[in-house]
Amino acid sequence: MSERIKALQSWLQTELNIPNPKLIAITNDASFRRYFRLMIGDISHIVMDAPPAKEDCRPFIDIAQRLAISGLNVPEIVASNLSQGFLVLTDLGSQLYLANLNTTQADNLYKDALKALVTMQTKTVSDGLPVYDHTLLHSEMNLFTNWLVDKHLNLSLSKTQQDELAACFELLSESALSQPQVFVHRDYHSRNLMVVPEHNPGILDFQDAVIGPVTYDLVSLLRDCYISWPHQQLHNWLEYYYILIYQKDKLKSIEKDNFLRCFDWMGIQRHLKASGIFARLYHRDGKSGYLTDIPRTLNYIVEASAYYPELKYLHKLVSEQVLPKM
Repeated sequence: MSERIKALQSWLQTELNIPNPKLIAITNDASFRRYFRLMIGDISHIVMDAPPAKEDCRPFIDIAQRLAISGLNVPEIVASNLSQGFLVLTDLGSQLYLANLNTTQADNLYKDALKALVTMQTKTVSDGLPVYDHTLLHSEMNLFTNWLVDKHLNLSLSKTQQDELAACFELLSESALSQPQVFVHRDYHSRNLMVVPEHNPGILDFQDAVIGPVTYDLVSLLRDCYISWPHQQLHNWLEYYYILIYQKDKLKSIEKDNFLRCFDWMGIQRHLKASGIFARLYHRDGKSGYLTDIPRTLNYIVEASAYYPELKYLHKLVSEQVLPKM
């Protein structure tokens, strides 16, 4: 038994008076956090282990409270030990969206998630959150270059190619910064949404929330790195969202054609980031499971960039060099 688990069990015994607490590991998070299921009496709870040297529990607690106040379904904080990085949370169950997105349930589940997203964007207080600024947008896109292109594929780009890619990155960041800025969950997708009997969905992994582009979480949900949908189905959900959010005055400054462009370009930015993160998880953290998600993620970039001549170089790089080498 690791010293960390011993410390966690000791805290649970002291804080919650649980003799010999039995922790059942339930996930291998992409971050340094770990999660366990724990029975307290007849009620299941979730225990988060977030080593303070690697993770800070305070943003999780802060954002959980903001989302709950706006009426969304998030875990409640039952007990906390910030100095050691331990939290006990209410349990939203084990039914991930991803496992339930079949032809009979997907439409209702996505509409629930889209309604919750509109609530998040229009009712959740974002004061004091970090801003999704030019620096952050570019640092994310550089993950694609540094970890996937260079480290994973060992592709060497000439100075001219680097300049062309940088120009594409600048266009993508300008598009993101021109959009209405709202509360952004930042990982609003099928592995962080839970199917629950009431007040669906349950929302997880929100601690990295920022103020950013209105299409970012929409892209995370509908252009999910872990599942893809036919174009017409995607369009139907986009239409559903657009009507909901337009009624809240958030998109009245964006015409529908430009909204679709913003959605596509935000998706390209996010998938550049995601593909780089998946490569980094393998090379830096020894987590190989995400490598199989890279081709789907890159295909989104190829598909979306094909419609925009301004992104011609990026389209060519990914379709002719990066994807074939994968």
